[in-house]
Amino acid sequence: MVVPVKRLGAAKSRLRGALPAVPHEELALALAADTVRAVRACPTVAEVLVVTGDERAAALLGTAGARIVPDEPEAGLNAAFRHGAAAAAAGAWVAGLTADLPALRPAELAAALRAAAGDPGVRRFVADAPGSGTVLLTTPPGVPLAPRFGVGSAAAHAASGALPLAGPWPSLRRDVDTAADLAAARHLGLGPRTAALAAARRASASGYGAGMQGTVATFDAQTRTGVLLLDDGTELAFPAPAFDASGLRLLRLGQRLRVDLGPDGEVVRVTLPTMA
Repeated sequence: MVVPVKRLGAAKSRLRGALPAVPHEELALALAADTVRAVRACPTVAEVLVVTGDERAAALLGTAGARIVPDEPEAGLNAAFRHGAAAAAAGAWVAGLTADLPALRPAELAAALRAAAGDPGVRRFVADAPGSGTVLLTTPPGVPLAPRFGVGSAAAHAASGALPLAGPWPSLRRDVDTAADLAAARHLGLGPRTAALAAARRASASGYGAGMQGTVATFDAQTRTGVLLLDDGTELAFPAPAFDASGLRLLRLGQRLRVDLGPDGEVVRVTLPTMA
């Protein structure tokens, strides 16, 4: 899977200001990180190749398990897809995916990839939710990826001989270019990094940053990770270090917790509302 990530300062320009008080680069990085996290969890993906010239994105996504392919400066999005495809293992199926899918569910991506593999010899693509753009393009071994991402890319890919995939896959089709797209992705369930930034923004606006509360929706005692359902209905994932910082030994479903956020919007601690 090839995932190009622009330099963060230039990425997602139409999304600038979607989360006031959240630095734009943080939001762009969160979208990419949650996309790569979901791809890494997809059982049908053997390797994730992130094509980027941004040092911070490369460091974070490399730590997350992606192979970093240095981007060619000013070459553009389609050149980045071609560059990443050229670095893929010989004889492998190759797919290109946009880096702005913060609600992506691994199972939906796996279903789309299985559908594409059911028609060997043909390039396939998945259009975005409006139907005019493209979020996923796949190609079998020996066939060039031939990306046509950009404005009107769904029609461009179809004109190039690629066939559309018609599955529903709402989280796969929900790319984020605008504030309205981000709101739609939130209703599907944002990945942990983007959700944390959105939560930090709401906390800042409400003036209750350290007093955010929610109930435990899921908790895995082995990984020490879980998901909270905040009072506004948002799901917010918390990592193992946030649980470790709580001083608690176990959590039960439905338990009320307070959430403490770090300066970048990350969850740094979950604990009982009565604890200091």
